[in-house]
Amino acid sequence: MLTPATPRRGDAGGRAPPGRRLRCLAACLLVAGCAADTRPLELIGGADLVYPPFARAAGVEGLVIVRYDVTAEGRVENAEVVAAEPPGVFEDAALTTVRSWRFRPPVAAGRITAVRGRVSEVAFRTGTGDYDHLPAPAAASTP
Repeated sequence: MLTPATPRRGDAGGRAPPGRRLRCLAACLLVAGCAADTRPLELIGGADLVYPPFARAAGVEGLVIVRYDVTAEGRVENAEVVAAEPPGVFEDAALTTVRSWRFRPPVAAGRITAVRGRVSEVAFRTGTGDYDHLPAPAAASTP
């Protein structure tokens, strides 16, 4: 077993050569993601989409477009319906789901940033079985 006083191969003083230490540190930083200067917004969780029972029973399908902001902590704020087809059926379910989403916020120039004006489409389709997944958010837009 090596102890701090035991010399390592290639270094009589018991320490790794400086170049090797730097390479190891750089590799650790890359693996940990600490060396990244930028990172995109990433959806990491949230509640399952709940299909309204009356709409499922009637075979109604639809699409809701939701605009929202993502805080630097990854929470959704200011969610609002931009459009819904058919109107008055899926808006509440879409807003409930989008508000539950949690994101890993983006990093730009080494700083965690908030995202404003993100737009996602939430689709309600009867032929897809249970809604045990999250819809992928559409591309972000910033005003």
